[in-house]
Amino acid sequence: MTHETLHQPSGWIEGSTPAFQWTALIGLSVGFGGFLSLLGVPAALLIGPLLAGIVISGSGGKLRLTPHAFVPVQGLIGCMIARMLPSSIAGEFGIHWPVFAAGVLSVIVASGVLGWLLVRMRVLPGTTALWGVSPGAATVMTLMAEAYGADAQLVAVMQYLRVLMVAAVASVVAKVSGAGLHHVAAAITWFPALAWLPLIKTLALAVLGSLLGRRLRIPMGSMLVTLVAGVVLVRHGWLTIELPRWLLAIAYAFVGWRIGLRFTRPLLAHAARALPRILACSLALIAACGGIGVALVAVAGVDPLTAYLATSPGGADSVAIIAASSNVDVHFVMAMQMARFVAVQAIGPVAARFLARRATANANAARPNDS
Repeated sequence: MTHETLHQPSGWIEGSTPAFQWTALIGLSVGFGGFLSLLGVPAALLIGPLLAGIVISGSGGKLRLTPHAFVPVQGLIGCMIARMLPSSIAGEFGIHWPVFAAGVLSVIVASGVLGWLLVRMRVLPGTTALWGVSPGAATVMTLMAEAYGADAQLVAVMQYLRVLMVAAVASVVAKVSGAGLHHVAAAITWFPALAWLPLIKTLALAVLGSLLGRRLRIPMGSMLVTLVAGVVLVRHGWLTIELPRWLLAIAYAFVGWRIGLRFTRPLLAHAARALPRILACSLALIAACGGIGVALVAVAGVDPLTAYLATSPGGADSVAIIAASSNVDVHFVMAMQMARFVAVQAIGPVAARFLARRATANANAARPNDS
């Protein structure tokens, strides 16, 4: 019944061949990305493919990116972050550790408190809101939410929609703060002269590092192992990371497609009735993190967009792409994001499980009084 309703022909994409769907996806990605670039939107090459993925998947397309296909892309993103990070990243932590510690803990506490309040207010069924606003890895939080009886589909929508919203808000903050694209004035060289040996070494690092990270089975290991190895190799002068613009554009597109293609029609239909509440939850978390960013501006003297990206609850890979496309202190942003990523992986699931148990216990205790 509902299954058949959801799969009524929708016109131009449903029932078409995979070749046509891939052609449409690439064409829409180029179109959206080019238009957003003309508007000066940060990370247009990420957001364009993301929107294209939503259009194709929401129109009944069946394209999916397998985890194996995305592994080397995570390696490329790790190489990009390694190139952006200073060789003195340890010194960066050493000098600013009170700021990083306060910022990281504030984001984790803010998301926990907000999730707890949303559960108590019964904004969404059960503990769904708690998992949806958690700043941990989206896949991990979705699986844990399902194990605790939450609506895993709504959690997935909240997690991936928040990534899109973070990027959109970043564009607004960039315009307001005057920290738009750093390459707008200059013509973009898509196919520069290449240093072939550094490029081959970079590709080898991206592939081997990502495969090792996947084999170690740690969250986002493909990106993290490559990132750490890249920082070490660059610091000792053993590697010069070479990433031409066209290669980064492909990597950005894969990251955007990975997010956008998850917004399938059944998932969107399932979330439609709760969409206002989902948006409210996501905006509340973004606003809470924005408040922490305002404190960073006052205390650490960083610019507003740097502070926003450093504390934003988007994915580390998408935040890295936005930071690379904007006039921000990339070192500060990525140092804060990496510190929070490690902290969230260490204590985030434990804290979320604790809050979920407490919320479930309270709900069970209050159930006899419910109508």
